[in-house]
Amino acid sequence: MTKTKIPKTHPRAKSLQVREKVNEGYSEGIMTEQGLIAHGRGEAFDYLLGEITISEATVAIKVAAATLLISKNPIISVNGNVATLTPKEVVKLAKNVGAKIEVNLFHRTLEREKAIMKKLKSFGAKNVLGIGKEAAFEMNGLESSRRWMDPNGIMVSDTVLVPLEDGDRTAELRKAGKTVITIDLNPLSRTAQTASLTIVDNIVRAMPLLLEETKKLKNIENDILKDMIKRFDNKVNLGKSLSYIIKRLEKDSVIRVNAQ
Repeated sequence: MTKTKIPKTHPRAKSLQVREKVNEGYSEGIMTEQGLIAHGRGEAFDYLLGEITISEATVAIKVAAATLLISKNPIISVNGNVATLTPKEVVKLAKNVGAKIEVNLFHRTLEREKAIMKKLKSFGAKNVLGIGKEAAFEMNGLESSRRWMDPNGIMVSDTVLVPLEDGDRTAELRKAGKTVITIDLNPLSRTAQTASLTIVDNIVRAMPLLLEETKKLKNIENDILKDMIKRFDNKVNLGKSLSYIIKRLEKDSVIRVNAQ
């Protein structure tokens, strides 16, 4: 696939560079056409945020880092979009917090699973769970292919980081007693509303920040981390994120009306 040269002076250079990466992921068989649509939907919400990491997301990232660090058996669930956009960060984060990595797909094929595993291993992953027959546990309450999970992975974890997730699986994981951390640009999505902790941000910004935050907090006492988690209210944080978007739209509409 021929890469498009994107001028650094382009006002949306970073976003266009991410699009190129998404195209590569599709060409490599990691992403699906549905994944391309999902990326475009997320990009639309990123416009509403102004394509920045807002303060509410920064707070959520710190609490997410604390949660992963105190977890006894954390795991990172990876789909095609995640493997395409932040494979390096996934592998480094897993190593830093002692988490396992499991592939879990809505549109599941062995070819895609292997392609994702290959991508993750190219960035240093040693063991990737959920490939082929390894995903032998069927989770009740789900009918999609996401119901198949590795009995040595997500199903025995206490905390699951599920970036770019489907709301139905998030709900079932919560019912199973797991702490679910998600990264979702849409504060009104089922995933965002159902998760234990939601980072309303673009994954390409959030994952590097989450990685750095775990490095900063790694030597902090658990009692301090637990207190940080206890004081966080996901519903309140989501409300503030939504308020930010509304206020930004109102401000932008006033500016445009006055400019006419």
